[in-house]
Amino acid sequence: MDTDLTGWTVGLIIGLVVVVAVVALVTPIIVLAQRIGKQAPKIDAALRQAETNTAPLGALTTTIEHAETIVAGLERGRHRLGG
Repeated sequence: MDTDLTGWTVGLIIGLVVVVAVVALVTPIIVLAQRIGKQAPKIDAALRQAETNTAPLGALTTTIEHAETIVAGLERGRHRLGG
Protein backbone atom coordinates (compact mmCIF):
# COMPACT_ATOMS: atom_id res chain seq x y z
CA MET A 1 0.00 0.00 0.00
CA ASP A 2 1.61 3.16 -1.25
CA THR A 3 -0.23 6.16 0.25
CA ASP A 4 0.62 9.65 -0.98
CA LEU A 5 0.85 11.97 2.04
CA THR A 6 2.04 15.04 0.15
CA GLY A 7 -1.28 16.88 0.60
CA TRP A 8 -1.26 16.23 4.34
CA THR A 9 2.34 17.36 4.64
CA VAL A 10 1.69 20.59 2.72
CA GLY A 11 -1.45 21.23 4.77
CA LEU A 12 0.40 20.64 8.03
CA ILE A 13 3.22 23.00 7.01
CA ILE A 14 0.75 25.72 5.95
CA GLY A 15 -1.14 25.30 9.24
CA LEU A 16 2.06 25.61 11.27
CA VAL A 17 3.10 28.72 9.32
CA VAL A 18 -0.30 30.31 10.00
CA VAL A 19 -0.08 29.50 13.72
CA VAL A 20 3.46 30.93 13.95
CA ALA A 21 2.37 34.08 12.08
CA VAL A 22 -0.61 34.59 14.42
CA VAL A 23 1.57 34.11 17.49
CA ALA A 24 4.13 36.56 16.07
CA LEU A 25 1.42 39.17 15.51
CA VAL A 26 -0.46 38.69 18.78
CA THR A 27 2.55 38.56 21.12
CA PRO A 28 3.52 42.25 20.73
CA ILE A 29 -0.11 43.25 21.32
CA ILE A 30 -0.21 41.25 24.54
CA VAL A 31 3.11 42.72 25.68
CA LEU A 32 1.87 46.24 24.97
CA ALA A 33 -1.39 45.57 26.81
CA GLN A 34 0.60 44.36 29.81
CA ARG A 35 2.70 47.54 29.80
CA ILE A 36 -0.43 49.67 29.61
CA GLY A 37 -1.93 47.68 32.47
CA LYS A 38 1.11 48.41 34.61
CA GLN A 39 0.93 52.14 33.79
CA ALA A 40 -2.84 52.43 34.34
CA PRO A 41 -2.70 53.05 38.12
CA LYS A 42 -0.16 55.86 37.62
CA ILE A 43 -2.27 57.41 34.88
CA ASP A 44 -5.41 57.15 37.02
CA ALA A 45 -3.66 58.82 39.96
CA ALA A 46 -2.43 61.65 37.74
CA LEU A 47 -5.91 62.19 36.32
CA ARG A 48 -7.43 62.28 39.81
CA GLN A 49 -4.81 64.85 40.86
CA ALA A 50 -5.58 66.93 37.76
CA GLU A 51 -9.27 66.80 38.62
CA THR A 52 -8.53 67.98 42.16
CA ASN A 53 -6.26 70.76 40.91
CA THR A 54 -8.76 72.06 38.34
CA ALA A 55 -11.94 71.76 40.44
CA PRO A 56 -11.78 75.43 41.58
CA LEU A 57 -12.12 76.50 37.93
CA GLY A 58 -15.78 75.53 38.23
CA ALA A 59 -16.31 78.59 40.45
CA LEU A 60 -14.71 80.89 37.87
CA THR A 61 -18.08 81.63 36.28
CA THR A 62 -19.40 82.88 39.61
CA THR A 63 -16.31 85.05 40.08
CA ILE A 64 -16.73 86.55 36.61
CA GLU A 65 -20.41 87.30 37.30
CA HIS A 66 -19.52 89.07 40.53
CA ALA A 67 -16.75 91.03 38.81
CA GLU A 68 -19.16 92.12 36.07
CA THR A 69 -21.66 93.28 38.70
CA ILE A 70 -18.93 95.28 40.48
CA VAL A 71 -17.70 96.84 37.22
CA ALA A 72 -21.26 97.78 36.23
CA GLY A 73 -21.77 99.40 39.65
CA LEU A 74 -18.52 101.35 39.30
CA GLU A 75 -19.57 102.57 35.85
CA ARG A 76 -22.92 103.73 37.18
CA GLY A 77 -21.15 105.55 40.01
CA ARG A 78 -18.74 107.23 37.60
CA HIS A 79 -21.62 108.42 35.35
CA ARG A 80 -23.49 109.79 38.36
CA LEU A 81 -20.42 111.71 39.40
CA GLY A 82 -20.12 113.11 35.90
CA GLY A 83 -17.08 111.11 34.84
